[in-house]
Amino acid sequence: MDTKPSFSQLVRSPVLLLAFGFGSGLSPKAPGTMGTVAAIPLWYLLVQLPPQTYVLVVAICAIIGIFICGSAADKLGVHDHGGIVWDEFVGFWITMAFLPVSYVSVLIGFILFRLFDIFKPWPISWLDKNVGGGLGIMIDDIVAGLAAGGTFVLLQSLHLV
Repeated sequence: MDTKPSFSQLVRSPVLLLAFGFGSGLSPKAPGTMGTVAAIPLWYLLVQLPPQTYVLVVAICAIIGIFICGSAADKLGVHDHGGIVWDEFVGFWITMAFLPVSYVSVLIGFILFRLFDIFKPWPISWLDKNVGGGLGIMIDDIVAGLAAGGTFVLLQSLHLV
């Protein structure tokens, strides 16, 4: 398969459809950012759940994401194809688990998550370089989500947000 699938290929493959964030990962520029944008409406649906159910659903999405991202990478023949954005969905949802529900929180959560995901400070960079397969694709975004959420909580405790 060509390393960048078409939308029709995504529709025919549930794994690719999820891995490419329902098509958001096909964006020619900043597919990770577009994937995070696409995760926002789904987050809004998830946040309607009780907190324990939210955490459970996100944990299941993370575990399933290991398979989804690994299978998509195998199909494409590229370890961490830029268009695979399921990891951004889950990382953003993890970030938002820490934040109050508001437009400001979505904006701050989005910015913090993207900064941690793009710049990959340690240990995110180490995980990105040293863990392979579907777990390797997912783990750096999971940790970026935890770091972004934790940073928001810190900023909140210092009354900076």
